Amino acid sequence: MIGVIETSILFAFGAMLFWAFGDFFIQKCTRKIGNVESLAFIGLIGSILLLPFIISQFSSIFNFQNFLILSVLGVITFVGAILNFEALKQGKLSIIDVIIELELPVVIILAFIFFKETLSLKQALLISLIFTGIVLVSTKSFSHWKTRFEKGIILAFLAAIGMGIIDFLTSFSSRQISPIMAIWFPWIIFTLFCFIFILKGKGFKRFLKDGWKHKWIVLAMGIFDTLAWFLYAFATLKNEVAIVTAITESYPALAICLGVWFNKEKINWHQWLGAVLALLASIALAFLI
Repeated sequence: MIGVIETSILFAFGAMLFWAFGDFFIQKCTRKIGNVESLAFIGLIGSILLLPFIISQFSSIFNFQNFLILSVLGVITFVGAILNFEALKQGKLSIIDVIIELELPVVIILAFIFFKETLSLKQALLISLIFTGIVLVSTKSFSHWKTRFEKGIILAFLAAIGMGIIDFLTSFSSRQISPIMAIWFPWIIFTLFCFIFILKGKGFKRFLKDGWKHKWIVLAMGIFDTLAWFLYAFATLKNEVAIVTAITESYPALAICLGVWFNKEKINWHQWLGAVLALLASIALAFLI
């Protein structure tokens, strides 16, 4: 049991690391080729990478219940990812990634309701600290509080709710079906949705041309994001989804460094304070749950 927990935590920290770099490249990619196009390449790259591991489990999707669960997850993933990508496209990486931490309480609430996972007073206090940090980091200026939000904040809040649902359904699918199938089949679904939108928009020729032009960014984005979700699915297989998700919420700490160092993003002192508060609370929650 101890070995299983240690492996799950190791996978969770791996997912945290890959998500930080994944979001860094997603932001660059969405600004160069578009939201739907970036998501399509993630789905395409991830589906190909996971294909050799999925062949022996392919028969599981012929079960109607499994097919329905994975299809719903695929649709929600499409909507949530587009919201997330647009938020990253409009806003600062160092800010948006911290707002996305709202997915943590969403996951905890869903886990409490459906998995019967419990929440202690200490955990509730830490979640409150996360919310406080998010308010600080999402506000550019308190002099005009209602109108001076950072760009992409509203989309980031909506994306956070969607990502929380996606996290929960990924964990549920991992336990009910398999971790790899919980990633592969939903990604096939949202990739098909992306292709439909691309056909009605710029077309496949332009899509492939843009992808080839920015091939290294596209490839890095697809690999990092696939590895992150792959590790997350396995991490939640044998451990509480609240614990795993709390650990992965540490990834904005790296994202902030990437955003400030490479994108030359500027954030105010109270936003730094909010980021530190939210991140420390997330890390503490990971070890106190």
